[in-house]
Amino acid sequence: MDANAQLIEHMMNPQNYGSIENADAQGIGKNPQNGEKVLIHLKVKEEAGKPVIEDIKFQAIGCTTTIVAGSIITTEAKGADFDRAEDIIAFTLGMLDKVPPEEAACSEMVAVALKAAMDVYIARKSDPDYPVISYKIQNSCETGEEAEENV
Repeated sequence: MDANAQLIEHMMNPQNYGSIENADAQGIGKNPQNGEKVLIHLKVKEEAGKPVIEDIKFQAIGCTTTIVAGSIITTEAKGADFDRAEDIIAFTLGMLDKVPPEEAACSEMVAVALKAAMDVYIARKSDPDYPVISYKIQNSCETGEEAEENV
């Protein structure tokens, strides 16, 4: 399946949308400018002393691009150990440097939500009551013209 067909498939049939009952950790990525947010749920198993994402789901209050990004990133992260998931996050954030900020914001929200969930899982190993973390994105959903109108 070529890249365009995959993109359309994720748009028409988002993967991993929903929640996980008794999740081991959750994390939130949010856009403070417009209230959009992504919540990632993780079910983690330890393999050879390393945390591995056994199951991952996401929920979003956002646009279609956010849903597509959530579907793609969670599909890539499912079954990955945390080192590989960190690579996925770094790769995603690195790619965003090459696109306009208003297009990058949606994918960044998903990536930082995954990072937040992983950070919560690690923190809960020593403090089971550690709260859910929320990370704010750096990019803006507004185009340059919209930002100027709102000044």
